Amino acid sequence: MIQSDLTVILPEIVLALFAMGALLGAVYTGKDRLASLILWITAAVMIAVAAWIGLTGSGTNVAFNGMFHDDAFARFAKVAILLSAAVVLIMSEDYMARRDLLRFEYPILVALAAVGMMMMVSAGDLIALYMGLELQSLALYVVASLRRDNAKSTEAGLKYFVLGALSSGLLLYGASLTYGYAGTTLFSGIIATATEGQVSLGLLFGLVFLTAGLAFKVSAVPFHMWTPDVYEGAPTPITAFFATAPKIAAMALFARVMHDAFGGAVGDWQQIIALLSVLSMFLGAVAAIGQTNIKRLMAYSSIAHMGYALMGLAAGTAFGVQAMLVYMAIYVTMNLGTFAFILTMEKEGQPVTDIAALNLYSKREPGKALAMLVLLFSLAGVPPLLGFFGKLYVLRAAYEAGLAWLAVAGVLASVIGAFYYLRIVYYMYFGEDREGLDGGGSALLNGILMASAIIMLVGIVNFFGIEGAAEAAAITLVN
Repeated sequence: MIQSDLTVILPEIVLALFAMGALLGAVYTGKDRLASLILWITAAVMIAVAAWIGLTGSGTNVAFNGMFHDDAFARFAKVAILLSAAVVLIMSEDYMARRDLLRFEYPILVALAAVGMMMMVSAGDLIALYMGLELQSLALYVVASLRRDNAKSTEAGLKYFVLGALSSGLLLYGASLTYGYAGTTLFSGIIATATEGQVSLGLLFGLVFLTAGLAFKVSAVPFHMWTPDVYEGAPTPITAFFATAPKIAAMALFARVMHDAFGGAVGDWQQIIALLSVLSMFLGAVAAIGQTNIKRLMAYSSIAHMGYALMGLAAGTAFGVQAMLVYMAIYVTMNLGTFAFILTMEKEGQPVTDIAALNLYSKREPGKALAMLVLLFSLAGVPPLLGFFGKLYVLRAAYEAGLAWLAVAGVLASVIGAFYYLRIVYYMYFGEDREGLDGGGSALLNGILMASAIIMLVGIVNFFGIEGAAEAAAITLVN
């Protein structure tokens, strides 16, 4: 270990040291009395680290003999991960405090999960990949079951833990096969072995098991079974966290493995990713139609959206990776606004998740209803909102890569999926007049909701520079 290696991983070291320092500080100074302060400081540190990475990072830097990569691709993903995690923490403070769930461990676990995610997107080696993945997963297992006196929350944490252990086993088995047939765990060594038309059967099996393990992390069908129960059972702010930062990290890691380790054998994994994409889009679209719980509906929505993101990855090109990154940035922004709205859904101070409670919501809260309408239309891909351009990006990437059938399937799934988004709009504007939700709500949550909706409208001008940053990140990864 030399000084240059430590310099490359300095942002991760800073965040990890902060998390450990906050843990010791909270234990020795009164624990949960400082939970709110720790939460705000953690969010501020994450935003500061994101700014540090985004503003000072340049070029491609490698540490620990190729096990860790600091490049434009990793920096794009890290900034998105840290900012989304910080926003979720800020959103959650009031909700968690009022329900006596604001433990000092909560922001610290989120910070440690973020460190794992940062490690994931910079991994250049199968061992480094697994270290980052498990650090993220172990923290997420705990926060999913944070509400210990609730059976659904406990079930969510246990189910995620058991199925997560299964996916980790698949991933490790794939990594061991890959190591056995490639003779190295470094991505740079694997790509030299895995060239088009020369992938051995054992290495191909390793690729399949690695893909299965990674597909679990992005909730791709048929490895999606944990998602609806965890989304429903976990406290709503934690559900918002599950729907944002870990999804970016897992998709970025997926792209890193496919292009850095198996980039010379695109034909061997392209059809697998395309199949995962189609299954996810259609199952997410169809299964969400019958949902009445808005959190379960958002779970199936997430499955479908990961299918669209995988469409960009399936293209196997630099433009496909760019499309995937743009899509994920837009998706996370939409989700933050949507979950800010869900957090305001209360009746006499108790959280409400039944979408029927939104009947004629526009009469009581016209501004919030309009903002939610914009977000729902954007999630559905209705032009000219930003969500439409995200889908257009991945559809174009698939078409240009010769996967016209996948692009057509994406359009069909999008049409089906529009139904359940438009049903919520129907409830808000044309439903039955009945006693509904409490009015008002947190000014902070309302502000995040409005900001997200405005971004969906204004962002169509220049994507706030995301397009150029995603292009630079994709070129770094693929070339």
